[in-house]
Amino acid sequence: MSELSEPALEAEKLDAADELAPLRDRFVLDDVVYLDGNSLGALPANVPDRVADVVRRQWGELRIRSWEDSGWWTAPERIGDRIAPLVGAAAGQIVVGDSTSVNVFKALVAAVRMAGEDRTEILVDATTFPTDGYIAESAARLTGRTLRAVTPAEVPEALSGRTAAVLLNHVDYRTGRLHDLPGMTAAIHAAGALAVWDLCHSAGALPVGLDEHGVDLAVGCTYKYLNGGPGSPAYLYVRRDLQPRFDSPLPGWNSHTDPFGMSPSYAPAPGALRGRVGTPDILSMLALEAALDVWDGVSVFAVRAKSLALTDFFLRCVRAYTEPGRVECVTPERHEERGSQVALRCDDAGEVMKRLIDRGVVGDFRHPDVLRFGFTPLYVGFADTERAARILGEELA
Repeated sequence: MSELSEPALEAEKLDAADELAPLRDRFVLDDVVYLDGNSLGALPANVPDRVADVVRRQWGELRIRSWEDSGWWTAPERIGDRIAPLVGAAAGQIVVGDSTSVNVFKALVAAVRMAGEDRTEILVDATTFPTDGYIAESAARLTGRTLRAVTPAEVPEALSGRTAAVLLNHVDYRTGRLHDLPGMTAAIHAAGALAVWDLCHSAGALPVGLDEHGVDLAVGCTYKYLNGGPGSPAYLYVRRDLQPRFDSPLPGWNSHTDPFGMSPSYAPAPGALRGRVGTPDILSMLALEAALDVWDGVSVFAVRAKSLALTDFFLRCVRAYTEPGRVECVTPERHEERGSQVALRCDDAGEVMKRLIDRGVVGDFRHPDVLRFGFTPLYVGFADTERAARILGEELA
């Protein structure tokens, strides 16, 4: 056996000391280094049997009785309460259902309505995932407001007495930059506006602190760091004191105070329930509920500590294995500005990523020149990280 390189020896030591290492056994994994959990999380090992029970017994045998006997009807708020501790929220403020895009629409329109008629402008993150921008433009047209796109750094200066709501991403999907949720939420509130945060790239990777920092509304997907499965339902957070004023632009029978009364007039249910719309997607929702079992006994603060250690180590290994100047890191070095991914820029990024995947290192490519590597601390180890950097260096040589 050849002598291990210095980074490989360091990886062995770090893995041996990693208190989260046993969690890897909670997932279905192979010998591939999977660094794309920021797009689709790995399959938790308990999910297939749970879904089989939902299909065969709950649907196959109990059929319609499962709405009550199997807890289908209460799943959106029950699963919301499972997600709540992972984003720093008390129970009763999160409802699960619909897609992230639909929940962005609900949250932003409701925020504008709560802000009042004299608030005529919506600010949106100019670096956002495109769909958030599309939704914001539609929400502005629907509510008769103007829309202005600004970078997160420009938000404090852009705020004014006209601002109704601000839609921001907690982590930039391309660069992995972590934005200042506490500081920007405070600035938005000081201007008398409401803050709507997209948590897709932060929930399950780092502490969010929704209640602690007074966030008004938040949305997020569950198929990335929460490992809920492809197309798993998203969630909507409405701060408790705002719930009586939350006026959803998509009132549906599931959010009616008497859903089976079949009244022709709408009366919203109390609490976070008014964020529901139509019949829940039970199969994907209960797969998500099973997936959340992997978080039992896990501290999100411990996850954050390992995330930073993994990304620090990856950056050190990349520097050790690649020629200076071959790639440029566009992810901030400072911990307080970094999510749980590393984005590297190189001219031939698309071809490089194809070759990495062929060699068992799965990340992804973002046009035009960005290699993205997502680090999910629940199942990614330091040996994985060293191997990914070493193969990257070989492919870049």
